[in-house]
This record gives sequence, C-alpha cells and structure tokens, in this order.
Amino acid sequence: MTVPHLHQRYPSIVGRLEFRRLGTAPTPVRPATDLPGVWVKDDGGYGTLYGGNKVRKLEWTLADLLRRGRRTVVTAGGTGSHHAVAVARYATDAGLRVAVVALEQPHDDHVERQAAAVRATGATVRRVGSVPAGYLAAGLLLARAAVTGGRPGLLPIGGSSPRGCLGYVEAAFELAAQVAAGALPAPRQVVVPVGSGGTAAGLVLGLGLAGLPTRVVGVLVNDQTPMGEPQVRRLAEATARLLRRSGAPLPDPAPMAPLTVRADWLGPGYGHPTDASLTAAPWLAAHAGVRMEPVYTAKAAAALRDLNEAEVDDGPLLYWHTADERS
Repeated sequence: MTVPHLHQRYPSIVGRLEFRRLGTAPTPVRPATDLPGVWVKDDGGYGTLYGGNKVRKLEWTLADLLRRGRRTVVTAGGTGSHHAVAVARYATDAGLRVAVVALEQPHDDHVERQAAAVRATGATVRRVGSVPAGYLAAGLLLARAAVTGGRPGLLPIGGSSPRGCLGYVEAAFELAAQVAAGALPAPRQVVVPVGSGGTAAGLVLGLGLAGLPTRVVGVLVNDQTPMGEPQVRRLAEATARLLRRSGAPLPDPAPMAPLTVRADWLGPGYGHPTDASLTAAPWLAAHAGVRMEPVYTAKAAAALRDLNEAEVDDGPLLYWHTADERS
C-alpha cells in the first residue's frame, strides 16, 4: 500500500502532514501457535534499512524535516536505542547529517550492536550519564549545527512527538482494515511496550477513531523520564489537535481507546533484563516466531504471557511486535 490510510480518510491533511513511505504495509498478523486466542502483529520487518515501530514514526517526522529543508537532525535515546539506529540509517540515507545523544544504560551484547550500528552511519554521538546532561548535550549540538549552517531539526526521544505518533494512528487504521477483511478477530487488548509513549499514544487515538473495541495495555520499560497513563493520554490528545489543525474533521474531544499502563514487568529499571523477560523471549519466539531483545519487547512478551494465563477465555489478545527482526 502506497497511500497512507490517514491521507485516504482525511484528504484535507494531504500537503499539510507529509508522509514518506519507508516500509511495506500492511505488516502481517498471525495466530500464535498453541496459544488459543493470542495473535501477533509483526512490525519487525517493517522498513528497508531497519524495522520496527520507530520506522512508522519516521515516515511522518522525517518527511516533515525534509519538507522544511533541515540538513541536520539531532535526537536522543539510550546507548542501545532502536530509535537512534533508525534515525541514523534513514536520515543519513535521505542526505541529512545526524547527531545522537546517547544516555548510558546497562551494557550487553545487544546494546553494543545497537551503538555500533549508529556509529557505522557516520553519525555524531555524544554519550551522557543522566537525562539533564542529555538535554544540555542536545542543546549544544543544535546550537553548533545552527551556527555552522546545518539547519538543524530536533526529534525527541523515541520519535514520540505528536507528528511521530501519527505512525501508530496510521497503524491502527491498518489493523482495523485487517479486522474488516477477516484476517483476525477484533482484539480485546493489544499489548505494547511503553518507553517514550508514542506507539501507545498513537494506538489509543487510532483505535478510537477506527472504532475498534480494544484496550491498549502499555507495558512500562522506562523509568528514566515520567511516563504513565496521564503522559500517554496527553500525547494522544496532542496528536488529535495536530490532525485538527491540519484540516482533519475530528470531533473534540476525539474518541480514544481505553488505556492501561502497567509497571509490573519493569524490574530494576530501564535497560535491565528480568527473569520474566529472559524466559518470555524464547517462549514467544517458539509460539510466534519473533525475535526480541530482553529489555524492551521481551518485557511486553512477559506481560502477554501473564495476561494470557490469567484471562485465557476473555477474548483475543494481540501482541504488537515492535522490535527490528534483524536486531
């Protein structure tokens, strides 16, 4: 599919909310093997240079940076950030210079591979030890690019601006089309990890607009910045305001899907694996054929396992896989 659902549903936003296709849609849905009532929507292969949820956000944010003539993009994430890799690869491919503020997190082989992938693009990397230091470093990188003619633009952590959230409003309409086509039943709950909140916020708005009777269950994986139900809801509301300002005839307030954000599977904190995540990763790989790292998506898999065991007869559960399949 080339034309996004959002442009088809709201033609008035075309030319105001730019879109740059980076992956092939729709991403596949399939039932999990030997787990009745559990389904998977697999965004792991969405994207040519890198996959996962960060690519869906970049389809809207990168398009906007290019429209505004930006030459440099400054962003931030953990040293093992999927967002940083996606920005570094896609923005560099589009001809932009990239600078990344990398917040130190617990080190393992996966984190090292992610950090190496960012460096391999030629991006400038500034490693910091705290969130306040990260804000300072980002400000300095923006200022330096501005005074040297770099025409910088800023992408927030995880790409979770209202414009970035459009990626998962779009994805929710994609899911609704798959439900309508009979590819899967309407899920009772959709389970996603919550780091910067943009994926969950986009789904809360998009599922509400699409009319699906689905609760978003956000599995908290981040304790470095405030993130919970109020923050996710505010981000969803800001995304609705962006659509209205751009000409979409959304009601005010916009319909929103129910939301729960739970920290039950966070463990010691951001970047730390847990016993549950370390066992959930191979469990879901065996049942659904998805690969995941132990500190983001595997915590959502642990939540899925517990929810499925607790409520096996209470309607379809959908795990939305958000990690690059090659990472």
